[in-house]
Amino acid sequence: MENLLKKALNGDIRSIARIISLIENDTPSKDELLKRIYPLSGKAIVLGITGSPGAGKSTLTDKVIESFRRRDMKVAVIAIDPSSPFSGGAILADRIRMQRHTGDPGVYIRSMGTRGSLGGLSRGAKESLILLDACGYDVIIIETVGVGQSEVDIIKIADTVCVVLVPGMGDDIQIMKAGIMEIANVFAVNKADKPGVDRVAAEVRLMLDLVKDGEWTPPVHLTIAEDGTGIEELVNSFIAHSSFLKERPEGRRREWRRLAFEVEGVLLQKLTRLAEVQWNSYRTDEIMDLLLARKTNPYAVAEDVLQNIMPCDRADHRVTEEEDSSDVAANDG
Repeated sequence: MENLLKKALNGDIRSIARIISLIENDTPSKDELLKRIYPLSGKAIVLGITGSPGAGKSTLTDKVIESFRRRDMKVAVIAIDPSSPFSGGAILADRIRMQRHTGDPGVYIRSMGTRGSLGGLSRGAKESLILLDACGYDVIIIETVGVGQSEVDIIKIADTVCVVLVPGMGDDIQIMKAGIMEIANVFAVNKADKPGVDRVAAEVRLMLDLVKDGEWTPPVHLTIAEDGTGIEELVNSFIAHSSFLKERPEGRRREWRRLAFEVEGVLLQKLTRLAEVQWNSYRTDEIMDLLLARKTNPYAVAEDVLQNIMPCDRADHRVTEEEDSSDVAANDG
């Protein structure tokens, strides 16, 4: 492991890929490895790119990579694909679109499955950021699977969030109602050579006027990813927002929020793992038969499992339940 980590930190692509696989598979050595590399992270710009399916996010990301490379910045991309329902692995469509960068030692591209994560970002994706940051990538791009209520998870790990819209899909207003307006730092209205682009841009600006909060006003860029139109201006906005965060108190508040989310994520992962182990040891045919016969219930069984993890005074617990029942009765009266 020591030699593997050393190679990864020196930029060896295969070693980076192997360690990310260890992270994704939640191997026993993962936590110690992340503890070691965490002090080396915190330097990269983390950019989230999200938008409706069909908005051209992958083509846009491809051009954004190109722009950053012209500025001599190393770029890593984590393309979040829907997990295969059979293997749990990622569908590699995004990596295929960006394959022309695979020969560039300054670019690393990895497809990852959502693995059932409701927010669209698996724990492995979040932890892989730490590794890529420590390995010296200047920019880490997270391209998410699409837009929806759960997709706002991207704000928990990205410094700058770019929402990609496209004219003619009929879902622009729905996107704006889904909480996306609040998380976007930059907007890209892609496929700007299509009819209706000016209307979409005007609607975004109108909505921004209504929800404006803070010193940063998200710019709205018209882009044509296919030929690179507007990409340089878009990347300039990404860099400008990164500088804004470093210079303003908002950047410190955002970093605190991200770190709080990170600690919560680690806690939830460890508690979930511990609960699964306890349940598997507690589960017997007798318990399952009692559940099947309705002689006990999942809530009581879960409480017994939790008692093994976090012992507490059951008498106090019963008193609390009795007080709750009294309160309910009093309110009903």
